[in-house]
Formats: sequence, C-alpha cells, structure tokens
Amino acid sequence: MNQANLEQLRHSAAHLLAAAVLELYPSAKHTIGPPIENGFYYDFDFGEEKVSEADLLRIEERMRKLVKTWDKITAREVSESEAKKIYEANPYKLELIAELVKQKEKITVYQSGQFVDLCRGGHVDNTSKVLKHFKLLSVAGAYWRGNEKNKMLTRIYGTAFFSKEELEAYLKQVEEAKKRDHRRLGKELELYTISSEVGQGLTLWLPNGAVIRREIEDYMVKEQVKMGYQHVYSPHIGQKSLWEKSGHWDLYREKMYSPMDVEGTEYLVKPMTCPMHIQTYQFKPRSYRDLPFRIAEIASVYRYEQSGELSGLLRVRAFTQDDAHVFCTQEQAVVEFLDVFNFIQRLYKVFGFTNYRVRLGVRSKKEKYLGSNALWDKAQEKAIEALEKSNSKYFISEGDAAFYGPKADFLIKDALGREWQCGTVQIDFMLPERFGLSYINSEGKKETPVMIHRAPLGSIERFLAILIEHYGGAFPLWLAPVQVAIIPVSDKFAEAAKKVQQRLLNSGMRVSVDLENKPLGAKIRQSTLQKVPYLCIMGDKEVKMGSEKEQYLSVRSLGGKDLGVCSLTDFISDLKAHIDQKT
Repeated sequence: MNQANLEQLRHSAAHLLAAAVLELYPSAKHTIGPPIENGFYYDFDFGEEKVSEADLLRIEERMRKLVKTWDKITAREVSESEAKKIYEANPYKLELIAELVKQKEKITVYQSGQFVDLCRGGHVDNTSKVLKHFKLLSVAGAYWRGNEKNKMLTRIYGTAFFSKEELEAYLKQVEEAKKRDHRRLGKELELYTISSEVGQGLTLWLPNGAVIRREIEDYMVKEQVKMGYQHVYSPHIGQKSLWEKSGHWDLYREKMYSPMDVEGTEYLVKPMTCPMHIQTYQFKPRSYRDLPFRIAEIASVYRYEQSGELSGLLRVRAFTQDDAHVFCTQEQAVVEFLDVFNFIQRLYKVFGFTNYRVRLGVRSKKEKYLGSNALWDKAQEKAIEALEKSNSKYFISEGDAAFYGPKADFLIKDALGREWQCGTVQIDFMLPERFGLSYINSEGKKETPVMIHRAPLGSIERFLAILIEHYGGAFPLWLAPVQVAIIPVSDKFAEAAKKVQQRLLNSGMRVSVDLENKPLGAKIRQSTLQKVPYLCIMGDKEVKMGSEKEQYLSVRSLGGKDLGVCSLTDFISDLKAHIDQKT
C-alpha cells in the first residue's frame, strides 16, 4: 500500500477513536483528528473528567468492538443549518462550520455506524476488514487550534498499519526510541535541565552537556576558519527600528518577544543575527576585492514558541545557532551556496548522519514576502543551479521559503523516524537592497551584493537532541563528556590511579577516577551506565608492570570488549588518533 492509502487508513482510525471515546465518555466534545506522519491523533474536551494513558487500553478495546460493525464510512453533503443541528452541543465543530461557510466551502459529514463526523474525507473502504492493526500510544495536552489563548484539550495519539508485522515493527521502534529519548538520557547522563523557576523552553547546560556543546562549537569554528570565515559577536538585543527595517517586525512578529523600553527607545531581543551581521558589513566601504566577505557567530537567539509546542531540546525559546552570512557578487553566489551545501553534507558525515532529505523552500502565493518578483526569481534560479551542481536529490516545497528568499533545508530523521529541520542555506537578494548595501565593482561603480544566510547545524539545542538519540547517549570519544574512567580494584591502588588520571588530564583527556568504597563490579557498572567510552582497571598486575617512567592499564571498551593491558603512552596515542579523526 502507498502512503496515501496509509493516510486514509489512519484517518479512519482517528474517526474510530473518536467514536469509541464518545461511547465511553458521552459528555466529551470531539474536535479534530487528522492522520500524521507516523499515525493519527484526535483532540477532545473531556470537561472535568481526566483521561490518562491508563485509560488507553479500555478505549482501544471499545475501538476493536466498534470496528466490527463498520462496513464502510459514507459521505454526504449537508447544509449549514443541518450541520449546526448535528453539532449544536459542540462549540468546536460549530466554529469549524462557521469557517467553512465564510470560505464558501461545502460542508460534508462522514458516517460509520452511529458515529458522524465533520470531515473533508479521505478514508478506506471495507473498514471492518482492513482497520485491524492499530494501537493507542500516548496522551498529551494541546491547545485548541494550537493557540495557547484557547482551552487546553486532551490529545490521544495512536498509529495504524495494514499488517500486524508492520505494526509490531513500529512498536518495537517506539520502545527503542523511548530508551533513546533525549529528555530521559539528558537527565540520566546529567547533560541539561530546564528549571520551572528559570522558565519553560530555557535550557540550563550541566557540566557534561556543556562539554559536548563546547566540543561541537570549537569544531565548527575551526572548520569555518579553514573556509575563510571570520568570527564576530553581536549583542542579544537591538533597537526595534532595526527589525522594522529588516522586515522581521512586519513578517516575523509572531515569533518575536514584546519590545522593552530603554530610556524611551524600544528594543527587542534578537530572533536572528542577520541585521546585526549586515552592520558588520557596513562598517566600512567594500570593494569587489573584499568579496566574498564571510562572517560567522555562535549566536544566542530568542523566539517565541507556544508552551504546548515546547519539547525538551527539540523546540525551545532560547537557542544557539552556528550562524553565518556570506556577502558576495551575483557571479559568486552559486559557488558560495554550493560550498555551504557541501560543507553541511561533510559535517553530517562526521556526526554519523546519513538519513536526511534536502528540501528547497520556495514562495507560496498565499503568504507575504519581501521584495519584487524579479529578485525572487533570480534568487530561486541561483539556488536551483547550486543544488543541481551538487548532484544531490532534493524536493521543492511551496511555502517553506524564508520571507526574504528561497532556502535549502536539511531534514534529519530522529530515532523515531520523525523529521526535523536542522541545517539551512538561504540566498537573499532582498535584505542587501533594503539596507542599501553596496560594493565598488571592477569598473568603479556601485553594486548591491548578494547575501547568503547559513546555519549548518541549525539550532545547536535541536541538533544535540537528535545527536543524543542517534547515539543513545553513547557518544563517540571526541564528544564524550568523560572519555576515560579509571577504576582502581581497591583503595590500595588509589594513588597509582590518581597519577594515571593526572597524566591523562595533562594530555587533554577528560578523565574520572572512581575512589568509592564499593566492589569492582559495581564501579564498572556505574561507568557503563554513564556510557564512558573506555574503562581502565588498575590492580596488582598493572601496578607491578609499571615504573616511574611508565604506567600500565587493563583497558575495556564501553561495549565490554577486553582490549588487554597496554602502556599509558600507547593508550594516550591511540586516544588522540581517534579524537583527531573524529571516529
């Protein structure tokens, strides 16, 4: 079966879920229930009743009983008055009906058994025969229409497949994903925390997580320096007038925080660095000989996300971007775009990501954008030319452009198969024109540069969430918060272990030594749970082999493989080789 058929199956499953809920909870109000990438959901207003995951089995059993009576789901068009009569006790459906009337769209309802739902359609035939393999998964809160000013509803998630084997394979994947959930591992491995006193969506990096973040940032800076980028710093706030000039205040306002008054002038916390990097370009006159001018920043930015959308590190309100902007001539634009695109692909290979797609976002006719059609067409031509030269597969998505230009986004799949936008490269003819940017060409005349926006990792917080789940918390050596755990067999070998620790620290390694008074097996288990890449045992044999000039260790890898006894000098040499190669 193709994806369209699967969506129809899941849409029918959502209707079945609503029907079962209304039988078990007659006073509940059903709202909307669409198919989604890995299943379906339905949102309900249960009033004063509380429904939790403990209730899912009972609802699922009612679904299995009901579906036996569902031969098919039939559609019929109804009038406004008939629709209102059907849903006279459901304010959510009445709101949807009013919108259909306003938009002059036909009103259709779909019925199976006694259940009738307001719906545009898309269902399977022979419902009782094909809708057999489904499972309810979880319960969550969700604001009506995604607006936090509206009432919080109860969302029930489920999934459905055409075969038992597909369902079981997916449920196995879900269980594995739970083990890898970055929120769970973030707590167990002490990587980060989010404090209710600080605020929702605001990450506090703990020492272990800070190590990983710093390693990634340092690596990004070094690689970008090799590519000719110069690094800058910009403030966290700027005058509101700056964001009005850039177009953000007009076209991006819903993601920006309210202005603050500073001595009579309104300021905003920055949602992105583009206008500030433009000021860096404008610091002095530029010549064609200065181009391309590449600047980068590990930048903190702030965007308003509704509380119902916040999720661990995947969606936060304050995040870090490996942001950069390239100012170049039109002739250089394709090469610069392509260089960034290729860099992102090399970067993802280092981190072990191969499961991703590339989306070229272009304008939608329904939305508002900066600039003229001519400039948009030119920008899109350059982006497509670069992507064609990359020899990489990509797909075009209308409406996913930035408000100032087309953009190529890298969509990485997480451990559950969900796609997340991470890296991005965008081509922009608009902001340089709005800010009056210029350079002197080879004939001594002024020209407007092209601006390329790029963030290879996107949000570092989101990238780290996916990275944690990708590795299941067992990071490669170069990223591991603690790279080596030294475990003395008893207190008798504590001093020898401390000497080894100091030498490893002097070599730039991140090392712990377990001096607690507990059995060797317990110490090994503790370091294994913390997913330390190498465990080094020190006992009588290792100490006797050593001398003033050299120490010896029995080394085990995280997977439990015994690597034997080796000298500390050789061990350090091997560690450095692995770290340098990012293996």
